[in-house]
Amino acid sequence: MPVLGEFALWISLPIALWGIVLAFLGGHKGRGDLVLSAERSVYAVFFLVVLASAGLIAAFLGDRYEYWYVYNYSNQALDPFFKVAGLWAGQRGSLVFWALNLGFFSALAVWLNRRRNRDLMPYVSGILLAVMAFFIGITLFVSPPFEQLAFTPSDGRGLNPQLQNYWMVIHPPTLYLGFTAFTVPFAFGMAALITGKLDSRWLQVTRRWILTSWFFLSLGIVFGMRWAYEELGWGGYWFWDPVENASLLPWLAATAFLHSVMIQESRGMMKTWNMGLVCLTFLMTILATFLTRSGLIESVHSFAQNLTIAWIFLGFMGVTLAVCTVLILWRLPLLRSERQFESFLSREAGFLLNNLIILGVLFAVLWGTMFPLFTEGITGARVSVGPPFFNQVNIPIGLVLLALMGIGPVIAWRKASARNLRRNFMAPIAIGLVSGAVLYAIGVRHTQALLTFAIGLFVLSIIVREFWKGTRARARIEGEGAFMAFLHLIQRNRRRWGGYIVHVGVVIMFMGFAGAAYDEEVREVLVPGQTATVESAFGHEYSLTYEGLSTHFGDNEWRWIALLTVSRNGTPLGTIESERQFYPALNQPSTQVGIRSSAIEDLYVILASVEEQPGVGGAGQEGSERATFQFQVNPLVPWIWYGALVLAVGTLVAMWPGAGGQATQSQPRPDRAVEKGPKRREPEPDREPEPVGD
Repeated sequence: MPVLGEFALWISLPIALWGIVLAFLGGHKGRGDLVLSAERSVYAVFFLVVLASAGLIAAFLGDRYEYWYVYNYSNQALDPFFKVAGLWAGQRGSLVFWALNLGFFSALAVWLNRRRNRDLMPYVSGILLAVMAFFIGITLFVSPPFEQLAFTPSDGRGLNPQLQNYWMVIHPPTLYLGFTAFTVPFAFGMAALITGKLDSRWLQVTRRWILTSWFFLSLGIVFGMRWAYEELGWGGYWFWDPVENASLLPWLAATAFLHSVMIQESRGMMKTWNMGLVCLTFLMTILATFLTRSGLIESVHSFAQNLTIAWIFLGFMGVTLAVCTVLILWRLPLLRSERQFESFLSREAGFLLNNLIILGVLFAVLWGTMFPLFTEGITGARVSVGPPFFNQVNIPIGLVLLALMGIGPVIAWRKASARNLRRNFMAPIAIGLVSGAVLYAIGVRHTQALLTFAIGLFVLSIIVREFWKGTRARARIEGEGAFMAFLHLIQRNRRRWGGYIVHVGVVIMFMGFAGAAYDEEVREVLVPGQTATVESAFGHEYSLTYEGLSTHFGDNEWRWIALLTVSRNGTPLGTIESERQFYPALNQPSTQVGIRSSAIEDLYVILASVEEQPGVGGAGQEGSERATFQFQVNPLVPWIWYGALVLAVGTLVAMWPGAGGQATQSQPRPDRAVEKGPKRREPEPDREPEPVGD
């Protein structure tokens, strides 16, 4: 199977290159037969990359250590679950996995548009094949996953212990799905520029692709936060690590794009801006891949340095940027806005301000991430940019964005009247101010946390009132009960109400972030029988009694497991375990923290060190049971995960298909020659309605 996989990978590249030629030639000449052949090339490349991925997985499961990649990321003691995950554990396999995801989305996009959007599909297919060919070419000539060693070792080196976590297993694939899914909107945008079909149709076609990409990017980022919180053992969930930042960059660009497309669809404005954003988002997905796969940045989960790949990625991004710029400049006359801004107090202006602020965050994160590389390249000395910089810059901007989530959706289009402003904002502003005053009175004095809670309640009051008004109106008009009216209200305009649900999730997450201002931490050295106490911001006192330490010394792993009994305000809560591991073959420690969650806070226990460890106090000696613990109470951290769940539900609601039909341009089937000249426009009954965003 690995031999078949390697052969399939080699065959896929010439097919992809041939498909690119057929696609662009068929689109230019109006040859439907060539276009059909190009689309079949997309299917073929996807099938071949599936075979290559299956061959690599088979090599892992079969312990084929003659392959360099398998030897470096697996061993006989590794769980089969993590062996399958070896496909994306390292640089070489992750590039194959990138091509696999892109192949799947490319094939799906071609299949869904096999009878529609035929004027765009030749160029869409060609662009998708070009991106696939780029990644396949890297895997073949720069970072080959099937490279063999000169001899066959008896066992492999094993997987990084910090990656042996179920959250880390699902975190990279979810991010990859987000990265690769956005290639489809990018391809449609470029096809629209090439053909000059620059109305809103390409946005309508790709709307769910954009939401799909944003959905997976959001989940991938949250999964990574959860992995860091459980596995790294430092007590937090976001450290502004360069790889964390790399995943955030395309998410920010996609978020700006999702908001600005509503202006083009509703008002025919910001066409050039939107085309620039779709290019920027795609470039950010490539940049994120470049930052993690080149190894130029230092991170827990980046790979070894490969300067060849770094230059190739930079070259690809440079060519892509140049092509995007030339096409946009070429089509500027067709990208003119149909209307102009009439007032700064309007929904259009609110969305534009939202976009500018999001791009400001993107620039700050990008600058802080890339600055160490720039300084090292110029001066030879690496300068670190840590969390203080990112927090100082981005927290105030984030508070403004939080407020705009409440203002933007309910302010009027074109120009807001004084009556509109009073009706929509007087009561929510009062709720925000009163809640802020109450919180201050009960002891919430941290400025940024207080502002987050007050602004969050302001936004929630607006959203709740919108749902209440809509449900009440529908119940009165349709004669329905409140619950059915609520469900039918969402069903009638999934995009609008799904967006509101997403905003609720984001508000809840922001409040969870604000809880970090009141984290409590205690570090204690204990022997069995001793007790440590730590208080929370909510007035709870946790008592933790160290019961003892169990040890296990195996050939590949040494483990120390501390058992503690927990009580809160004198009420027993049971036991909690915290674990420390050491992997001799890799000379690397690892931590499994103990977490006890409630609705409002987490008790977080880290086993920082033990008295003696094999190889330190004498090989094979267990030492005493004296241990150093770090106890933390992290307020509102569970709200981050609750908010992420609400965000995911809202996104699914917004992207869920509706019923009905929509008129689109009917196109000839690809197996017939495309005739030149004016075409008759006919409705396609199988096209789904795309409601204009409110």
